[in-house]
Amino acid sequence: MYESMEALPEECMSHVISLTSPIDACRSSLVSTIFRDAADSDLVWKNFLPSDYLEVISRSVSPVKFSSKKDLYRKLSSAPLLIDGGKKTFSIDKRTNNKCYMLSARELSITWASNSLYWCWKRLLHSRFSEAAELIMVCWLEIHGKINTKLLSPNTTYGVYLVIQLADRAFGLGDLPSEVSVEVGNQKTRGTIYVKHGVQGLNVLRKREEPIVSIRGDGWLEVELGDFYNDGSEKEVKTWFREVKGEHLKGGLIVEGIEIRPKH
Repeated sequence: MYESMEALPEECMSHVISLTSPIDACRSSLVSTIFRDAADSDLVWKNFLPSDYLEVISRSVSPVKFSSKKDLYRKLSSAPLLIDGGKKTFSIDKRTNNKCYMLSARELSITWASNSLYWCWKRLLHSRFSEAAELIMVCWLEIHGKINTKLLSPNTTYGVYLVIQLADRAFGLGDLPSEVSVEVGNQKTRGTIYVKHGVQGLNVLRKREEPIVSIRGDGWLEVELGDFYNDGSEKEVKTWFREVKGEHLKGGLIVEGIEIRPKH
């Protein structure tokens, strides 16, 4: 099969490879120099990039330099790109080849976040954003985020994740369950979670006493707020995290943002 493929013009070989996947393209480049030239061409890797990639990188905080479409794909799939004045990040999911976004705490609607008595904004060295929001003390906790589905990849199931930490002084967050929800048109997912401190200082989140927290590669914690299917039509994704039924005080929640990424 490889011999017959190598008899094709390079442009035809590149077109065939572009119909596979980035992993297959990388594997095919190991077959021979002819395959490598075809697999590394811009024709192949432009097909793996989202159709609006030029518009996305134009919104980058810093200029995006790349030597080829393959180099650009590698950069977007290996590290989030800071865009929109530093309030969002964009990346490509390596497994699904679909788009991912993260909304910073500044891009979210957080009740009383502008009041320094209730929330403070602080710089954290290990955050991708310039600042995160730390809850000082409130009785009404509500965090709301939204994004339009036209920014996302069509025909894809997405998960929505709140990215947080708990300060050592955290209190009152697990006294009552927090409500989480994701709404897209007629689609709705709802649930409840308990936010608690774990043993030996390990921060965990629990739902019916079962751990549902994930520790991310960047050291933050994340909890899934819900999921939805993007059918390609233009709609607004609305998501909430809130505990507004109790009158007790709570504090110590550190919010980096909300991430929307394909579910595997």
